[in-house]
This record gives sequence, structure tokens and C-alpha cells, in this order.
Amino acid sequence: MSTRTNSELRAMPRRVVTGIRNGKSVFLSDDAPPNAHCYASIPGHMSSVIWATAPIPSLPLDQAEPAPPRVTIPPAPGATRLMIVRFPPDSVFTSPDFNPEGAGPELAEHIPGLAECFEAHNPGMHTTDTIDYDIVLEGEIWLELDDGAEVHLRQGDVAIQCGTRHAWRNKGENSATLAFVLIGAVRDDQGTLR
Repeated sequence: MSTRTNSELRAMPRRVVTGIRNGKSVFLSDDAPPNAHCYASIPGHMSSVIWATAPIPSLPLDQAEPAPPRVTIPPAPGATRLMIVRFPPDSVFTSPDFNPEGAGPELAEHIPGLAECFEAHNPGMHTTDTIDYDIVLEGEIWLELDDGAEVHLRQGDVAIQCGTRHAWRNKGENSATLAFVLIGAVRDDQGTLR
């Protein structure tokens, strides 16, 4: 039984999954992903792993949920994660509703493996051993790299991240929603992904 409120359910992405049963294409599910989460400590923030694949996926799919709650976010080499994330405006972090003491544990519970990649002294900055396809679905957001270098992205823009240290900054007044496809990669001795 779901403990999500109606407003939380409306804030969640819808996931429709198809498959093959008895040689026919069928709908396997049509609902919010089981790990979609609206953050109590960060008002307006939502994250969800929509789907996860192994390095070599098999068809037809079995009945197991590939992206259950607490699935590790950075995938193994060759594996993937599809995430939808809603970023509230950065002004939320100076709001009295923001709970910095609660944010760390809540992020660790709902985006395990990724939460631990965030730098303690540089809020939002993180690095993963992944190649990421980042697609702005709604709103606008700024992608920040080392030394404050940044680019302003709008709805429909796509960024390709190649294992870089980065942060997402929402300097606007409205939420921004992004889709992320993370592909697990291997980093060589010089720190370059291959």
C-alpha cells in the first residue's frame, strides 16, 4: 500500500513498462516508479530511478523490479540508470523550510552511491565514473564545472558528461526537471573514462 500523498503522486513521473508474454507485446506496469521520492528536507526536490539495466540486458524481461527503492545509482561498467530529477530553485537552500541536517540522510537513503559522491566543502559538486546523457525536460538550469565554468541550459538542451566534476545550479525562479541516462564506465590511471 502506497503512503504517498495525492500531491506527491502528481509530482512523480509516470513509468509505463512493456514486455512480452506468451509471444505477445503487453503492458507490464503503468504507475510511478517505486523509488520516486519527494524530499521533506529539500522542498520541491524529487528524484527517481526510472529504470536500471545490467551490463548485458536479457529479453524478455523477468518479473523482478529493475529499479527498486535504494538501488545504487552509479551503475557498474556497462550498466545503466535512467533518472528523472526535479531541481527546485537554489533559493530553497536559504529558505527556512530547508533542513540541512535532514538532507544528508534523506539523500543517502534515496540516491545511494550518488549521495556519497557529493563534496562536503563544495555543495552540489560531484564526480561519478559514468558517461551521462542529461536532457532538460522542463525549465532551465546551469551546469557548473571546475573553477566556476558554467553553461546555461534550457528545455530541450542536452549535455553529455564524460566523468567530469560538476554541479547543477538552478538560478531561476521555477523548478527544472531533467532526465539523466547514466552509463557505467571505467576510469584509467590518468583519471580519463574509457
